[in-house]
Amino acid sequence: MFRNTFQSGFLSILYTIGSKPLEIWAVAVKNGHIKRIPDDDICSLVLEVVGRNVSTTYITCPADPKETLGIKLPFLVLIVKNLKKEFTFEVQILDDQNCRRRFRASNYLRKPQLSHFSGMMPMKLDNGWNQIQFNLTDFTRRAYGTNYTETLRVQIHANCRIRRVYFCDRLYSEDELPAEFKLILPIQSQKSKQ
Repeated sequence: MFRNTFQSGFLSILYTIGSKPLEIWAVAVKNGHIKRIPDDDICSLVLEVVGRNVSTTYITCPADPKETLGIKLPFLVLIVKNLKKEFTFEVQILDDQNCRRRFRASNYLRKPQLSHFSGMMPMKLDNGWNQIQFNLTDFTRRAYGTNYTETLRVQIHANCRIRRVYFCDRLYSEDELPAEFKLILPIQSQKSKQ
């Protein structure tokens, strides 16, 4: 999908403000919902992915199962809201041995699990909005002793709210981020005491 695109800086694959945020994503829903709703904490539209079972309600990119993303940028960043329910996401990558590997992060997993083709890791989310930064180069090297080549697919399962999903060439400080990549929380005015 993006293999022939110049990749530097930031590459967004989901932004909930646009007119068609799921244009390149496929949607699967069973006993749940995926819809765009306003979030009171950030006063903006977000994508809510909610389901009874994390494995049956999710979004996946690219939408066409025969296509791959072809993104070579090594950092995946998800801006998600913790709904205090089970939540997981997975990333399928290609390494320099031409082997497809899958990483899955879950807030309900207790300890890491590693097999030849997939690695599962626990993830802790703070209350409210979180910025998850996933270093694909580091995870690939530490888990398999190989080098990250590119990302093939991203899948985000229930239960969360999503603001943006993007890749970048390095980790950026809050000051370096373009305004549209920041999660700006509105300033709460204090009520005067009477």
